[in-house]
Amino acid sequence: MIDLRRLAKLVEDHGDLLDAPVAPFRLSTPTSSREVDTDVEPAIMGVVNLSKDSWYRESVAIGTDAALRLGRLQVAQGAHFIDVGAESIQDYAEDVAAEQQVEQLVPVIEGLTQDGIVVSVEAYHPSVVKASFEAGARVLNLTGSGHDEEMFALAAQYDASVILCHVGGTHPRDLDPDADPGADPIAHMTPQFESRIAAARAAGVTSISLDPGIGFGFRWAPTMDARVAYQSHVLLETFRLRALGLPLCHALPAARHLWGEEVRSAEHFFAVLAHLGRTGIYRVHEVPRVAAALRTLHTL
Repeated sequence: MIDLRRLAKLVEDHGDLLDAPVAPFRLSTPTSSREVDTDVEPAIMGVVNLSKDSWYRESVAIGTDAALRLGRLQVAQGAHFIDVGAESIQDYAEDVAAEQQVEQLVPVIEGLTQDGIVVSVEAYHPSVVKASFEAGARVLNLTGSGHDEEMFALAAQYDASVILCHVGGTHPRDLDPDADPGADPIAHMTPQFESRIAAARAAGVTSISLDPGIGFGFRWAPTMDARVAYQSHVLLETFRLRALGLPLCHALPAARHLWGEEVRSAEHFFAVLAHLGRTGIYRVHEVPRVAAALRTLHTL
């Protein structure tokens, strides 16, 4: 259970890291760029899913025109940039070939970029990332670790920011079923982050954010309640990763089995936990709800 005693113990044990400085995060298009201090201005990443298999139906856009409308709407509602992807991470979803992903992604990225919207691409195929950068994306939401050398080289070539997701496998559709993070998931994921940060910097990547990857990889969790407990635990303790000097990102969970028909209200609840854990970048489907929650938290 989350209560003041648990929060007080967390501060007692690790409070020296709450205010550890982190670098700004760069949000760019091919023609503009700005640095965001995510401690002062939390960045909201709206989600446009081009796969019909994505379970969050409000973020699914079938076809280029629908995707462009949804991306523009989310920016009007408060999103700082838009994350587009063409393959669901759900176990039941179909694999989508890299060529098909490119075909779906490129016209959406081009259209949003022409409107001056910063675009992120969620991908783990190098060919998909290269085509997306050529179309105008300048943030890579890297949900894989199997092609780091090539991915980091591409990001450096296009001066793109990289969101490094911790993944217990090569990508969300190829996970180690026994990748149990143990009692201290932050300590478990830190070595992987350290080595990948070093590799990215050596390749010339200059803007990086860290995402603990709580949206996938739960084959080790015995129940859905255990999954949500883990997600909440990581949300609250993410500030410990500030020791690495980089802004922190989270794809906010929805805990559909708990929220039921109120699932669209779940993300702004979890945004509060993420805020307490000093998250700076929020990947969300419910942009206006989360924007309102963060605005309130930063006002109080």
